[in-house]
Amino acid sequence: MTVFALTPGSTPLLVSMPHTATGIPADLAKRMSEHGRANPDTDWHVDRLYGFAAELGAGTIRPAYSRYVIDLNRAPDGQALYAGANNTELCPTSTFAEKPIWLPGEEPKQEEIAARCETYWKPYHEALRAELGRLKERHGLAVLFDAHSIRSQVPRFFQGRLPDLNVGSAGGVSASPALIERIMAVASAAKPYSAVLDGRFKGGYITRAYGRPHESMHAIQLELAQLNYMIEDPPFEYRPDLAERLQPVLRRMLQAMLDWARTQPGFRP
Repeated sequence: MTVFALTPGSTPLLVSMPHTATGIPADLAKRMSEHGRANPDTDWHVDRLYGFAAELGAGTIRPAYSRYVIDLNRAPDGQALYAGANNTELCPTSTFAEKPIWLPGEEPKQEEIAARCETYWKPYHEALRAELGRLKERHGLAVLFDAHSIRSQVPRFFQGRLPDLNVGSAGGVSASPALIERIMAVASAAKPYSAVLDGRFKGGYITRAYGRPHESMHAIQLELAQLNYMIEDPPFEYRPDLAERLQPVLRRMLQAMLDWARTQPGFRP
């Protein structure tokens, strides 16, 4: 069973898209509510939005199965991302709108969660870790861009409307300060979009686990407000007219990461 797709690039940049998939195994779908089967909390069309990444020489990695099967951006021990805040679990039980994902009594128990970790979570992270290691060996460093999107208004997690470009650096520790500064320079100049650094979304497990600047591995997360490139309500249609305005900003962000990487001591083209 193929649980992820990895496409290596020719530069030190890897784009991870852990929430783009909608696949649900048939045996799990039978246990889900209509809310769960609808996959409303997918990072819709993010793979299409970043379709230009290969032109920059960036590699990509993305899963085949929905975040409702298992959330690849959560710690395998189930530790909450944001202490004291409303969080979704490693194997989520409710949607962002707080609707039940599973039929009554069908919520995954610990043994099943552990099995899903072995089947879905571990292969993705083993491949991600190995690819970052390969990039570091080949180029002298690795830079990871973790690409996400979310509805612009989700009262469960934040009040009001989310800024358009939400850059996460785990409070400034997942990447070089100079790299974070370059990314924020692009985001802040991208009018009419609003931007924030380490606001409500500071970076999930992937950013925090693989962003180790002292080991020449740098990670940045971007959480996009979805209304900037799609219709946020079902059937979640892509808006090419909006996306084409946003994509140059995303391209400049990825290019800024590459330009910074090429200035670093020990960089190998």
